[in-house]
Amino acid sequence: MAPAAWAVLDRRIEWLDGRADALASTAGDLATLVADEIGKPVHEAAIADVLALLAAMRWTARRAPSILASRGAGWGSAMFLGRSIRTERAPLGHVAIIGTWNYPLQLMGVQIVHALVAGNRVTVKPSERCPRTHAALLGLLGQGLPDGMLVWTESTREAGERLLAGGRFDHVVFTGSSSVGRRVAQRCALDMIPSTLELSGSDSALVLADADPVRAARAVWNGFTMNAGQTCMAPRRAIVARESAPAFLHELRVLAASAHPVTLIDEAAARQVDAVVHEAVAAGGTPITGVLESPCGRSMRPQVVVDAPESCALARGEHFGPALAVLVERDDQAALERHRGYGQNLSASVFTRGSPARATIECLGASIVTINECVVASGHPAVPLAGSGESGWGTSRGAEGLLAMTRPITICVTRRGADVPVGPPPSFLLRVLGWIMRANLSRRHDPST
Repeated sequence: MAPAAWAVLDRRIEWLDGRADALASTAGDLATLVADEIGKPVHEAAIADVLALLAAMRWTARRAPSILASRGAGWGSAMFLGRSIRTERAPLGHVAIIGTWNYPLQLMGVQIVHALVAGNRVTVKPSERCPRTHAALLGLLGQGLPDGMLVWTESTREAGERLLAGGRFDHVVFTGSSSVGRRVAQRCALDMIPSTLELSGSDSALVLADADPVRAARAVWNGFTMNAGQTCMAPRRAIVARESAPAFLHELRVLAASAHPVTLIDEAAARQVDAVVHEAVAAGGTPITGVLESPCGRSMRPQVVVDAPESCALARGEHFGPALAVLVERDDQAALERHRGYGQNLSASVFTRGSPARATIECLGASIVTINECVVASGHPAVPLAGSGESGWGTSRGAEGLLAMTRPITICVTRRGADVPVGPPPSFLLRVLGWIMRANLSRRHDPST
């Protein structure tokens, strides 16, 4: 059990402020470590990992006191006269976090910070693909904590299976593929352990007829090539209204022709993306540059395939790398219908000069919708990430993610004289209650109120 001092939120915020300062002072070294271990360019590691985590830590330190504060229930009805009701937040207890590698500092770092600031004990299984980066992160966050508040296992795959086998956790957070997430969910269900599953997306960028096609092409290009396409919320396909297609494709062709190779996590990942691209071309799709270039080890040039059949793996988004399917539809409505035919949506992008209707945004099925941009909103520390279906469940990040690391405790205090009477209430009280109910009903249906 943590010391009593750690139960005080101010103490946890003090720890977080110190760790944010430490992160800022070692930002360059950490970015270089990420780049060396997983092949991400140093500038991307600095921005999307180190600075994004630092922003989340600063934001959490500022906002946690208000997010986790006790809240009164307010007026309910006359039956609660003489009573006060408030809801407080308590830690879940012991949280297990199974880390991922594609944004090794940002993703796992925010999850650990939220769990600890909420008052939980945390056990982490680092990713086997970035053990040095995760070791550096855990060492940095572990300083200044009471003994036992943050511990970690080996980084092997087997360690993750052993971690869940004991069933001793109050919550499990997993980030990774949908196939592994399904197994994690099954394991947790056996022991009735709730979980947060942050799984893969298979997201669309919709380029509508009134879009700026050049702007859209550049944003989509940045979205699916960032981090070598190894981003859960990167666009896997661009669905383009026919009116915007010529200029959009021309700009993508220029970008693809001058593209440099990007480095994936390993050779197997590069081969898998290459196989998906070749399957799409064999099924009738057209490489936007007219040629396909095989990977060199773990490096490959970003690939765009136009008019790939919707049934092929590339169009379905069954890849995790720098490849994009471009599907041309007759109009905006057809583009939306094509998008709805694909599931597993974490985010969606809409390119238009107008303002999409709320009904259009809701029908996209995504938890993050960006207008005239891709991915970027997910880096804001206040933005929650909530998957559904094959993209997982539960919420991480933002205020909702912090609250998800707590449980509500509602406390009702009854003052003397307001106790519930023994036996039936007096008849006059029943008449008063009847009058109140009739008055409320008539006021509800009075058009002047």
